[in-house]
Amino acid sequence: MEWLLANDFSPTLFYYNPNIYPKKEYEIRKTEITKYAQKLNIPIVDGDYEHKLWREKIKGFESEPERGKRCSLCFYHRLLATAQKAQELHISLITTTLSSSRWKNLEQIGEAGKRAAAQTEGVKFWDKNWRKDGLQQRRNELLKENEFYNQNYCGCEFSIGKNANFAQ
Repeated sequence: MEWLLANDFSPTLFYYNPNIYPKKEYEIRKTEITKYAQKLNIPIVDGDYEHKLWREKIKGFESEPERGKRCSLCFYHRLLATAQKAQELHISLITTTLSSSRWKNLEQIGEAGKRAAAQTEGVKFWDKNWRKDGLQQRRNELLKENEFYNQNYCGCEFSIGKNANFAQ
């Protein structure tokens, strides 16, 4: 967000993460991003917590490993909702913070974003690598400076490792 503002973009955030489990985790993450968006004076649009719908979209792929087919389906579902919301708000370009995570496969994200945009008239997906050009380092600095909550799993119940700390 900081980079977008510094490069003459006027971003709008769309918080749509129906994959996050449990709901308490979803709320923690939503609170963090909302506070930061307010700090930067960036509008934020709250998508619904549609966990049951998300579960339907990935049904049959629950046992897939991280970076497997379940993740591709998840990315596509969320980026399609993003593209549709962008179309509704007359925003022509979308990108995703998913591309900033070292745990995510950039090719999977790019494919899902391009597919979602192709199905949404007037919307283009910007396949930006948010890890390059010092952005990963700046992300880590911002985590510390703002004392952001930094989770230890992707978000869905299928990515929770034995070291994840969460409460239902």
